[in-house]
Amino acid sequence: MRHLKRVNGAVARRDREQRFVAAVELNSARGRRSSSQRSRRGPALLCSILLASVLAACGQASATPTLNWYINPDNGGQAQLAQKCTERSNGAYVIKTSVLPNDATAQREQLVRRLAAQDASIDLMSLDPPFIPEFANAGFLRPFSQDEAAEFTRGVLQGPIESSTWDGELVAAPFWANTQLLWFRKSVAQEAGIDPTKSNVTWNDLISAAERAGATMQIQGNRYEGYMVLVSALVSSAGGQILANPEAGKDVRPAIASEAGREAAEVISTLAESDARDPAISTSDEETARAAFQSDRGGFMINWPYVYGAAQEAVAEGSLDQAAVDDIGWARYPRVEASQESQPPLGGISLGIGAYSQHHDLALDAVRCITSLESQTEYMVGAKNPGARAAVYDDPEVRAIFPMADLIRDSINAAAPRPKTPYYTDVSTAVVRSFHPPRSVSPQTPERAASLIVDVLNDRVLL
Repeated sequence: MRHLKRVNGAVARRDREQRFVAAVELNSARGRRSSSQRSRRGPALLCSILLASVLAACGQASATPTLNWYINPDNGGQAQLAQKCTERSNGAYVIKTSVLPNDATAQREQLVRRLAAQDASIDLMSLDPPFIPEFANAGFLRPFSQDEAAEFTRGVLQGPIESSTWDGELVAAPFWANTQLLWFRKSVAQEAGIDPTKSNVTWNDLISAAERAGATMQIQGNRYEGYMVLVSALVSSAGGQILANPEAGKDVRPAIASEAGREAAEVISTLAESDARDPAISTSDEETARAAFQSDRGGFMINWPYVYGAAQEAVAEGSLDQAAVDDIGWARYPRVEASQESQPPLGGISLGIGAYSQHHDLALDAVRCITSLESQTEYMVGAKNPGARAAVYDDPEVRAIFPMADLIRDSINAAAPRPKTPYYTDVSTAVVRSFHPPRSVSPQTPERAASLIVDVLNDRVLL
């Protein structure tokens, strides 16, 4: 209506100008023709300016802000949430998703380059937890206020909260969380005479059981971030840590050269030298491990919960027998020592708001919608990725798809994050380089890793 009034006003002013010009022309001398031509051009130019201003104002009022959300690859679940939350905004904004590379390190590199250039087009980011300290320390993330932090952590499991916090502030909103479980073939476990669901089952127990049954124990042993997940979880489960003071930046003190570090190295070495290892152990990742687990020699495996949903999908596609899915069992991540509880690895995604975004308030509203209990439940059902909120696991549909929902929730709550340091990429690369290939691991490997971490952080060695 305001636009209509502006247009009507402009037309009225134009009519008055034209009547004024006509009166001037009737009273002008013939010899002043050029002057009257200038008078006719003046009102016409004025009308053009007024009309252009009205159209520009209408265009600005109708433009809807676009929030750019950079997401990790999934099965389309985040794009569906973007569409839902766009509709829920009632025209306040449109969320546009852009898919980052498959590899977590490549995702980090792409975002870091753009944020270092103060790219204002990055409104929302799906962040892998290990990279959150680096982004926050560099000022790339808009931190949440105390009230906002209380809102985004209410009912959230402890692991995701810890991994989304830096320097006492919540800098990313927990969206979905993840952990690894021990997966086993019930028939193989029975043949080997072991009950993996017992609370004190160790890695050595499982390796021996796999050898007795002529089966394999599948891990992620390739030279990539998945192998760092394994090393970190083993060290934590043995009661140690990789860094003593990860918040100290380049002045960190490595703690991996410890009894816990040596126990972790022993687990990897024992498996790599056993008949339970996969022949391709040094190049195995989540998918190759899953495929080998479902093969004839499959017996035991550590992997993320998505593998159960993937097996169900394979049955639906006709590439896997239902009997194979019925034979799958699950238990908590194995212990290093029988007397000490394991600390499973922690994964997932948290949502960060770009510090240079021009739409902080709108992005905050979008985060509320994306990380809500409803959205996390929908995402766990559709994308098969576990939620960060505890109540997600009580949903009947979630429990139907994930009969191990309680175990996943408990494992996430007890999980240990990888080292929280702004130099995580350097630390992770140094550890993986020292521990790879698995068959090269020895009692001296943790000391080599500690030395390499220090050398890399002090620019004495380039990776």
